[in-house]
Formats: sequence, C-alpha cells, structure tokens
Amino acid sequence: MGIYKRGEVYWYKFMWQGLSVRESSKQCNDKVARQMEAAHRTSLAKGEVGIREKKRAPTLPDFADKQFLPWAESAFSAKRKTWLYYRNGVRRLKSHAPLASVSLDDPKLGEKASGYVATRQAKGLQVASINRELQVLRRLLHLAVEWGFVEQVPKIRMLSGERQRKFVLSPEEESKCLAAARLPLVSVATVLADTRMRPEECYRLRWKFVTWLNGRHGTLLVTHGKTAAARRLLPMTPRVRKLLEGYWEATGKPIEGWVWPAPTKSGHIEPCSLKKRHTKALKLSKVRAFVFYSLRHTFPDSSRSFGLVMCGRWPGSPGIALLPFLLGTCIRQRTLSSSL
Repeated sequence: MGIYKRGEVYWYKFMWQGLSVRESSKQCNDKVARQMEAAHRTSLAKGEVGIREKKRAPTLPDFADKQFLPWAESAFSAKRKTWLYYRNGVRRLKSHAPLASVSLDDPKLGEKASGYVATRQAKGLQVASINRELQVLRRLLHLAVEWGFVEQVPKIRMLSGERQRKFVLSPEEESKCLAAARLPLVSVATVLADTRMRPEECYRLRWKFVTWLNGRHGTLLVTHGKTAAARRLLPMTPRVRKLLEGYWEATGKPIEGWVWPAPTKSGHIEPCSLKKRHTKALKLSKVRAFVFYSLRHTFPDSSRSFGLVMCGRWPGSPGIALLPFLLGTCIRQRTLSSSL
C-alpha cells in the first residue's frame, strides 16, 4: 500500500512475511515518510528488528485529560467560550459509564457512542444539544488518529432534526419590545436589529472603531468574532447613527474605551448584563419569547430605504439559504423609515 495521509501526518503500510506492518511516520513530508518506510523494510530484512508490537491505545478519558484538553486550552486561549465548550463536552462524555473506560481502538466504541446518544435523548435533551456533544467526541477521535494514537476510529454521525434559529420579529413586535426595554438593552437591541451584528461583537465595540465620516451614515468596524471572516466593516443606518452619536456626545465624545462599559471583569457588558432586562422587556411587551441573538435576524434585507446598497452579500450575512425568512422583513423598512 505504501504511504497514505491521515490528517496532517503520513502513515506507511506494507506486508512482511504474511503480516501487516502499519505505523505512523509522524511526519508531514511524504518523501521523509517513504524514507522511513524503506528504512523499516531494510531493518526487517537484516533481522535487526522484529515485528513491532502494536502500541496499546489510551482510554477515552486518559486521552481527553492528557492530550485533548491541554490542546484545546492552548489552541483557544483567546476564545474562552470555545475552550469551555470542549471542556464541558468532555465532562459529559466521561460521565457516561460505558465511555468512561473504553479504549480508543475498541471495536465497540461506535456502539457505545450510540448508547450515549440514547441516554441523552432519554433525559430529554434537544437534538442540537446532543449534536454539540457528538461534535466534541468526533473532534477528539479525529485528533487521536492524526496524532498517531490509533489507526482508525468509528464515524460519528450527527442526529437529524436539529431546529434552526429562524425567528424574526415583526415590526409591531419590535416596536413593543423596544418600548418596554430600558437602557442599555434598547440601544444594543437596536444595533443588533439594524446591523446584523452578533451580540458578542456588539458588546466588544469600541469608540475607535466607530467612524462618522465613512459612507453615508458612518461605519462600524467589527474586529472580534467566532471566525476570521467575522472581521468586517458595517454601514450604519440612520437610526443607529442617531443613537450612537447621541450617546457619544452625552459621554463627552470619547476617543477610546468601550461603547457599552459595565462593571464586569471584561469592562464591557456581557450576556448576563442584559439577560434579566431582556426577560422583563418580553414580559412587559407581551411579545413572543425569543433569545436575544435572534434580534440580528430582523436585519433589513431590503436596504434601499436606508440608502444602502447590497452587492451580492451583506457583510456577515448567512448567504442565500436564509433569504426566504429574511424577505418577510421588507415591510419593516418602510415602517422604520417613516418613523425617522
């Protein structure tokens, strides 16, 4: 068979006296891997080495604690939520007795993973929650193969039927919700609805990233997000311009600092800062319950009423897949523009 690639590392496999020899070269260069294969063949032919015993694969908890979690903590040191996502996923997996002692090369690993899914479903977890835990397991197993701890692992399949977040506020519901909200909730909600920023991106907004002269109504620079593509320049709508400019003048026209300061460890507002306020606003306005993140779904897809032009895709948009449910917000533009 020669050499083949698993992840970023090359492996080699050949037959010797009726036995299969398969080992990881631990190299990313195919030429070096071929040289190591040739050297191994030569050593066997000279009788210098015998057939090497297969290394014992680690158990899932051992690999998770000694290799996977240290990697996740190092790789995502700048994104604490991602690190916590992996850590919590591993804790859930280790709490399931059949997985707590299973070896990574156990042929029944796939069967035990299916049992884990059944257990989580019996506890009433949603499909989305179970799939997030399965993604952690799949990532862990793929890294075990890539790093040479095992040769192959079972394929972990995600559950179907996961609900997509496609909630969109109607113009009437948005007006009621904003009328019942208090500062700073009403300001943040308005920015999310008109710019389609993610809540975390809005919370981290700094004054030095707010420009009043660019474009027709000014721009907002997003520098932090969950992906590299999250960095983008967003045009402000007249409503956002009026809101932020008034807040900027009221705070002494600062050049530096957070737009939404708060007495938190980070120095800016966090999800916990607005959670109770959002719940209270929903109760007072008597609109349908929705998560705060869904406010970005009310972003106007027809931007002409704001004097904005969409060419292809709006920065940070989800693409054409979500256009059908965004088309229902066209009427919202005329309502907002008439109120300005």
